[in-house]
Amino acid sequence: MLWITAVWGACFVVIRWALPDAPLLWFASLRALVAGVALLAWGAARHRPSPSGRRAWSLVSALALVNVTLAFAAMFAGVAGLSAGTAAVLANAQPLLILVPAWRLYGERLGGSRIVGLFVGFAGLVFVALPGGGGKGAGLSLLAAAGITGGTLLSRRLAGLDLVMVSAWHFVIGGAVLAGIAAAVEGRPDVHWTLRFLVALAFLGLIGTALAFVAWFTETRRAPLGSVAAWTFLVPIFGLGLGVVLLGERPSGWTLVGVVVVLASLWLSLRDSSSPARPGSAPIEAAGAPLARESFRDPGA
Repeated sequence: MLWITAVWGACFVVIRWALPDAPLLWFASLRALVAGVALLAWGAARHRPSPSGRRAWSLVSALALVNVTLAFAAMFAGVAGLSAGTAAVLANAQPLLILVPAWRLYGERLGGSRIVGLFVGFAGLVFVALPGGGGKGAGLSLLAAAGITGGTLLSRRLAGLDLVMVSAWHFVIGGAVLAGIAAAVEGRPDVHWTLRFLVALAFLGLIGTALAFVAWFTETRRAPLGSVAAWTFLVPIFGLGLGVVLLGERPSGWTLVGVVVVLASLWLSLRDSSSPARPGSAPIEAAGAPLARESFRDPGA
């Protein structure tokens, strides 16, 4: 989770750095398509099985629309309207958004410390959002967080399918839909294929998307969602730090206060998840569709 959050924090800085070279929706689409094609090529070379059946493809398509089309579009638009550090904070509100759905859908325990962490985290987001620009950019970044949260919840329903090929196809489908939206909204792709843009696209597509999301989905399959999602609070810390070092951004005092408050909510959430489960509490496989532990293994690994 440490390297995943570091890479995702860097993604916000890289997006901000390369946005002058491409319209934002086309940029977001290219990021997804590069990741999807790369994973498809790797999966095909290793003879990994693609999803089969109407239910599997329906779930993959739903994951694509939520986790890629919606989340990536909102994320790039949020970065365009805010500083990279502030956008990183707001777009990673997933730990706050996932607690109640994970409890309702998968029977994950919602303890007192985690509930307190929920409210503390929202307070931190208010501190970050309002001085950092607020308005449209903040709303879009929170929409990106909601999309990623939906994708994380859906990923649990894909147990038993090959993780690499599911990730590949959901990036291809979501990226293709996003390209259609980009064509309708932004017209023809006016992309400047500079060295800066090529380096940024390679990093975002191959490392920040293909590699990081496969690792992320692996963790969401085998660990409680609330605990795994709580680690993404570290993404804005990396994003803010890299924004200061590489882009010369200077976060306001209120933004730094918000970061401290958000980190406090992370501590509360992790402290709650590390405590022993109460007798009779439902395991993560208990609610929703059956999720046997054997089905968490990645076919072909």
